[in-house]
Amino acid sequence: MENDAKSAALSQMRFHANSKSVGVAYLLWLFLGGFGAHRFYLGQTGTAVAQLILTLIGAITAIIGIGFVLLFIVGIWMLVDAFLIPGIVRNHNIQLAQSVLS
Repeated sequence: MENDAKSAALSQMRFHANSKSVGVAYLLWLFLGGFGAHRFYLGQTGTAVAQLILTLIGAITAIIGIGFVLLFIVGIWMLVDAFLIPGIVRNHNIQLAQSVLS
């Protein structure tokens, strides 16, 4: 009985230590969204790197005008992310809960 309580407490601690927050994700999106910080936080490294590269290349090539197109694309992507963040966080936390329980 005591081992079950310890195991449950350990699982709960593991979940809380690794769960993601919608609030933190939105703060990262608001202040560092163009650099993909919210996607790095949510564990979506591939798309975070793509967003970061597009922003950097866009900023560098904005001098010749081409970069504004890339920055516009990143801006649209960030707008879409504003609606996707709650679902991404929910899915991450559900998968985490399932892995902690098994």
